[in-house]
Order: sequence, then structure tokens, then C-alpha cells
Amino acid sequence: MTYHKNLIKDSQIIIIKIGSSTLVETNTYAFRQDWLHSLANDISLLKSQGKSVIIVTSGSVALGRAPLNLSHKNLTLAQKQAAAAVGMGELIHLYGEAFKQYQIPVGQILLTLEDSEDRKRYLNARHTICTLLSLGAIPIVNENDSVATSEIKVGDNDRLSARVAAMVSADLLLMLSDID
Repeated sequence: MTYHKNLIKDSQIIIIKIGSSTLVETNTYAFRQDWLHSLANDISLLKSQGKSVIIVTSGSVALGRAPLNLSHKNLTLAQKQAAAAVGMGELIHLYGEAFKQYQIPVGQILLTLEDSEDRKRYLNARHTICTLLSLGAIPIVNENDSVATSEIKVGDNDRLSARVAAMVSADLLLMLSDID
């Protein structure tokens, strides 16, 4: 346990990847608001120690299902994209509300594979993330699922979080998930 505490203590830039099933109930698609508020408290403590935190989040498709009455398991690509478009708005709002009590602003960054492979787009994304950090905000990063197709998808937010960690030279990547 001491080893893990030292990892966090010795890290300046921390990426926290949050999986969909950590944020949203698998069967009901209900958002786990208490869990997010607890995480916001923990992150505010990290920020009070001078740490920079970036969140790579999943959950937009899961949150967008209920408002669009998409309860069946196998969604088409177009349905996933529509659910992501609706869900991302709600997701960023929920993050904003969770951090509002700590007076920590959040900024939404939506990326595709091209944003990490094209040099100009990579540098622009990096600059935006670093500027948000320098202004005391928490970048909330997600794959731009509403426009990403199989050709331009990173693949999953585990890979996306690793790319973001490399992009900003993060010291630590924490993955919060219930998936092996």
C-alpha cells in the first residue's frame, strides 16, 4: 500500500480513466452520482497538493440510451453515435456539477484517433489540455464517439487514456474499471 501512496505522492500529472460501468449502472443506466461526488472530493484534495488531474471518461453512450429509449443491447453504429451525442452533454454537466462545490472548472475534450496521429492536431490537443491544467481546470477527455467510425476510433478509452498520458507526459495513469 505504501508503494501506491508514493506513486501518487511523487506524481505531478495524473490521468484517471473511468469506465462506463463504474459511472453508470449496467442494467438501469442510472448514473452513480454519489460515486462521482466522492471522486470529485478526492481529486480536489490532489489539486490542493498541487497535482494536475486529467479525467478520461467513458459513459456517454450508456447515459444517452435512456433519453433515446435505446434499451436493447445491440445498437447500430448510428444509434451508438446518437446515444454518445446525447449522453456526452449530460456527462459533462454531471462532471461540472460534481466539481462545482470545489470551485474547480471542467473542460470537455473530444478526441479521435486522428487527433493523436496527425502532428498538428496532436499538438493542438496537447496545448488545449495543458492550458486547461495551467488555468486550474480539469480536462474531461472522451473519444468523440458521435463522429468516430471504426476507421478513426482509438478503440476504447483504455487506449485513449494511454495516448493522453503520453501526450502530456503524465507521471501516473490510474484505470478505474471493473473489466479485466
